[in-house]
Amino acid sequence: MRRHPTAGLGLALLSAVTFATSGTFARSLIAAGWTAEAVVAARVGLAALVLAPVAVWSLRGKWDTLRRSLGMIGLFGLLAVGAAQACFFNAVQYLPIGVALLLEYLGIILVVGWMWAVHGQRPRRLTVIGAGVAVLGLVFVLDLTGGADLDPVGVLWGLGAAVGLAGYFVLSSRGGDALPSVALASAGMAVGAAGLLGLGAVGALSLHASFGTVEFAGHRMSWIVPLAGLSIVAAVVSYVAGIGAARILGARLSSFVGLTEVVFAVLIAWLVLGELPTGVQFAGGALIITGVVLVRVDEFRTPPATADEPPAVAEEQPVSTAAAS
Repeated sequence: MRRHPTAGLGLALLSAVTFATSGTFARSLIAAGWTAEAVVAARVGLAALVLAPVAVWSLRGKWDTLRRSLGMIGLFGLLAVGAAQACFFNAVQYLPIGVALLLEYLGIILVVGWMWAVHGQRPRRLTVIGAGVAVLGLVFVLDLTGGADLDPVGVLWGLGAAVGLAGYFVLSSRGGDALPSVALASAGMAVGAAGLLGLGAVGALSLHASFGTVEFAGHRMSWIVPLAGLSIVAAVVSYVAGIGAARILGARLSSFVGLTEVVFAVLIAWLVLGELPTGVQFAGGALIITGVVLVRVDEFRTPPATADEPPAVAEEQPVSTAAAS
């Protein structure tokens, strides 16, 4: 797979655009009385069940591979799925959503730092410039306004979400083909859902849902419709595609392509909810794409021996242990 970067970019963009639909689907449920944490738990729990038969088939009886990967699956589910989303939704209780998103997407910088600190892959000038341009574009897309006091508790939650997001890209890129992407996605989301439900059971998270009609895209419909979209489109497709993309492109590049999720989220809100993007947001989207292109160009300049994932990591068979938002 790693010899087909075009397929990796396609999967990364598919993951970004499907992840970007989550806010639109979730908004209708939250407006109908669901808590954000209940939406997340239902989303990943249902997605895990939908993927389970395919995951079992993909393993083809290779249960040893699954057993060797339990540590990574647990970390992926708790960090990349459960903790990342719980941290983000706690952050928005103290911070504007735009600020919380900006803090979460600092995870791409953490990915670069991780690859440097752990694998000795020092970022070159073009990657640093691309990172700066992409983050500046993110600020524009989120259309942040100044003058707001930042609650330090919210900032800490936002940084926790950033760690989870970075972990998502790092963990997704590990293990080569040893553990199928669909198996990691299904098992990881099951662990994440169990973790969220466990926190809800002890009162650490508020889990409340209502089962009536909801308002979605200007129409009244059953709550099942947005939940199905949230679980199948924004979880099943997005997680499987995202893990596949990270295994082809590596953690660093896939994390930068993942930034396009913010652009897609703005466009989807425009098309479905009629929320017209501003000129500043359009300019920010152009900056994000420019930053991704710069990082991609830097990847093309990287010799095979120093590519995004070192050979020892890319080729290891037992997936052992580290995941985002």
